Amino acid sequence: MNIDLSIHTDLAQKILTGFIKSEITRVGFTRAVIGLSGGIDSALSCALAAKALGPDNVLAVRMPYKTSSADSLEDAEKTATRFGVRMQTIEITPMVEPIIQLDPQISNVRKGNLMARARMVVLYDQSEVFKGLVVGTSNKAEILLGYTTLWGDMAAAINPIGDLYKTQVRQLSRALDVPPSVIDKPPSADLWKGQTDESELGFTYDEVDKLLYLLVDRRFSVDDCIAAGFRKEFVNQVVERIRRSQYKRMMPPIAKLSNRTVGYDFLYLRDWGT
Repeated sequence: MNIDLSIHTDLAQKILTGFIKSEITRVGFTRAVIGLSGGIDSALSCALAAKALGPDNVLAVRMPYKTSSADSLEDAEKTATRFGVRMQTIEITPMVEPIIQLDPQISNVRKGNLMARARMVVLYDQSEVFKGLVVGTSNKAEILLGYTTLWGDMAAAINPIGDLYKTQVRQLSRALDVPPSVIDKPPSADLWKGQTDESELGFTYDEVDKLLYLLVDRRFSVDDCIAAGFRKEFVNQVVERIRRSQYKRMMPPIAKLSNRTVGYDFLYLRDWGT
């Protein structure tokens, strides 16, 4: 089955820059803060924010840990320079190391979660200094698979790329002239030496993007996906990941007691004239 995930890049750029500008300015801000990892997702969010708000109104923050690769820092700097945004570097090692040292048996996953949450502490602190909203950098595949850290990289005021699959992120990044070294390297959160997204997940983004498109956008059943040529084990694995990570895609459920409960009946800003 031929599954085409190509997008109209000019239209996508227009929609996403308009989204950033309208969502930030309508709540009284004019600036954005972005964690710039050196990866493609944060580079694309940075590029879009710079085009939407102007480069001087975007602060890109590099937040290395002691094991972060030099290439990631260099690629983040290339991105900031390419789009003319302001850049700051804040080391997170002194923040997370005391917690890591508490447990000699601490796993890489726990370390990664600590780093992700420390980085979000830094970003929200800098958002107060810079007077800008934090812009998210998680793509649609990561969000659906739960390949994110709750209250870490998932925490943001807005997310312009959350409806783009990884393959679409690459396509739009090329159109916006993101540095080739950022686009072409293996996706990695750079949480520990040698870590890559696809080695952790056990499949490639090219493969899972197509399956997610059928499951989510086309509403295919498991049997439909298998008939389309995907392995049964792979389909079931992805479906289970989507199901088990639903809590990461929701605000904490509130027990309903009143007539108008936040998240259930009290939903829209327009109720208050916004």
